[in-house]
Amino acid sequence: MFRKVIEIWILSVVISSCAMASEKAAPVAQPIAKLTAAEIADRNVAARGGLQAWRSVQSMTMTGKMEAGGNRRSTLAIPGRKDGHYMPPPRPAEQVRLPFVMDLKRPHKERIEIDFNNQTAIQVYDGNTGWKLRPFLNRREVEPYTEEEMKSASVQFDLDGPLVDYAAKGTTIELAGTEKIEGHDTYKLKLTMKNGRTTSLWIDSATFLDVKIEGIQRRLDGKYHQVEIYYRDFHTVNGLKIPFILETRVLNLKTTPSSAPLPTASEQITIEKVEVNPKLPDELFLKADLDAAATAKPGVAAASVKTVR
Repeated sequence: MFRKVIEIWILSVVISSCAMASEKAAPVAQPIAKLTAAEIADRNVAARGGLQAWRSVQSMTMTGKMEAGGNRRSTLAIPGRKDGHYMPPPRPAEQVRLPFVMDLKRPHKERIEIDFNNQTAIQVYDGNTGWKLRPFLNRREVEPYTEEEMKSASVQFDLDGPLVDYAAKGTTIELAGTEKIEGHDTYKLKLTMKNGRTTSLWIDSATFLDVKIEGIQRRLDGKYHQVEIYYRDFHTVNGLKIPFILETRVLNLKTTPSSAPLPTASEQITIEKVEVNPKLPDELFLKADLDAAATAKPGVAAASVKTVR
């Protein structure tokens, strides 16, 4: 939140003659304004709808589709073969797209339902503890989050993002420089949360909307890999600017000193609808709701759970 992931902008310059070229000065790129980290944060919040607008948001529901399967894995040519054979074989370009519903509620509640193979997987987090139900794995019992899942859930940002009321949340920010990200001139902010965790956030210097953020490291093949999350296709919903496409890239740490990490997996979330301040009972985020879904008949679980909305 289909495979058109990265837009490529091409600037074509046509020079009709040396004489005309000498008469017209080449356009000069505008330098990035020198702003403090606090000023950048204030402009980001304003660009996203304003402080008071975000403070009024108590809940949010997002529906859309998410990719799954990691089909964008790299391939290696088989040594000595010149017939296009690869090891492992390239996977299909299109990934599986799973419908999902995500409910968010202050202070830190989260619920995700994902439809897969005519069954609904559910995971909930009440702000302190999380549980999951995964019937597509033939596991119809409610399971607690693993230690790693709990750690990941506990450090997720609030529904309003990292810069809204950042000081009140105990976050400190500092300007770590400027970078060009996918054609955008950006400010790079270093965020240090109250628990000591740090992350980097890149803000577009023209629109002051989010471009990229460091995600929580993901463990693959027994190793932790860096994660980047890109924000695209912002829409206005109830006066709020919300990205409708989020691309997560898991980076390959095996790089040479002169090269940047290369993405080894890319998954995209496409948001199709956002509801601001829907009525979400606290029961939606409790284990008891998953217990009811686990005991329901297959194919009926999703409907029985959503009736309380």
